[in-house]
Amino acid sequence: MRTKVTKAIFPVAGLGTRFLPATKSVPKEIMTLVDRPLIQYAIDEARAAGIKEFIFVTSRGKSALEDYFDHNPVIENELKRKNKTKLLEVLKETDMDSGAIAYIRQHKALGLGHAVWCARRLIANEPFAVILPDDVIAADKPCLQQMVEAYQETGGNMVAAMEVSPEKASSYGVLDVKDDMGSLVSVQGMVEKPEPGTAPSNLAVIGRYILTPQILRNINGLDKGAGGELQLTDAIAQEIPKNNVYGYRFRGQRFDCGSKAGFLQATVSFGLARDDLKDDLQAYLHEIMSVEKAAQ
Repeated sequence: MRTKVTKAIFPVAGLGTRFLPATKSVPKEIMTLVDRPLIQYAIDEARAAGIKEFIFVTSRGKSALEDYFDHNPVIENELKRKNKTKLLEVLKETDMDSGAIAYIRQHKALGLGHAVWCARRLIANEPFAVILPDDVIAADKPCLQQMVEAYQETGGNMVAAMEVSPEKASSYGVLDVKDDMGSLVSVQGMVEKPEPGTAPSNLAVIGRYILTPQILRNINGLDKGAGGELQLTDAIAQEIPKNNVYGYRFRGQRFDCGSKAGFLQATVSFGLARDDLKDDLQAYLHEIMSVEKAAQ
């Protein structure tokens, strides 16, 4: 029986400069997708996968993120007074038990590998997950839950992967596939942001990982990689000669909410998936498309 994955690291130290001026005072992870902040989607996915301990790697200016997961007695008492039980249940989903969340500061922006390494003392010698909240995945079975189930069969290190168009491969870490087994692939190489036309495949790594504690030791000995940062991909690649790295083609649709276009696409998609919103939203989208066609 493999050790269960019960800890997850959430790297949330970024400044969110692509969303300025909003992120001048509001952490990007608190920005709302429909009516839930990005971080809530990540937490819900982690909970569904059996995660019990949540480790946030933060930076200065992220206090609103910490406050979000705290209890708010003023709002709770007002909802109780007005007998708004459904809203109370929604609010309870945002509360975290004392001790379930740990916050660690990343004092210098030295890359994703460094952010993960900052949590090393809380991970100790256990497998752990990494979730990047910018990658929001709509799926019948949450992406990390799919991966945890696959990990129970494979062990080792696992990265979520999806097919991208060849012209976009240079924006991702890309897998060099050894054996393609359908949902799972064994990996013989990984390239971080390859030069256009040089990618070994179009199977790109996205923001979900299940990793062994050896990855933390690998990061400790890394030289700076692409962009002058400590790349998590480089640390994972060191495990490839041990036949210890897998890619997992998840079932679901990924939205890049680190970009404005991706955030808007996710807002529309998640809005259309809501019974209380879809009729009005569909009518509006139909209306603006009709106006656009008429103008042509």
